[in-house]
Amino acid sequence: MEHIVTVQDAVTAFEDFMEPTGAELNAIEREMPVIRAEMELLDAQIITIDRTPTMLDERRIRRARRRVLAAHRDHVNGADGQTGGAA
Repeated sequence: MEHIVTVQDAVTAFEDFMEPTGAELNAIEREMPVIRAEMELLDAQIITIDRTPTMLDERRIRRARRRVLAAHRDHVNGADGQTGGAA
């Protein structure tokens, strides 16, 4: 029978390295407009899963796709004052 303590020691041995660094948190913060736009597109697509999309649904999805593309463009071009790099 294995003791949970040995597993606990193995898991917590790298506890200091498990938290994101400040640079990683900053990168996530810079990418948040892209994440939000992608979530909005996903929400618009989920609405139409079990029914035929109406004209309003199609318009909502088109607008959400445009926002995703614009957010990706801004992120890659560094519109927030940071260099985004190539995606």
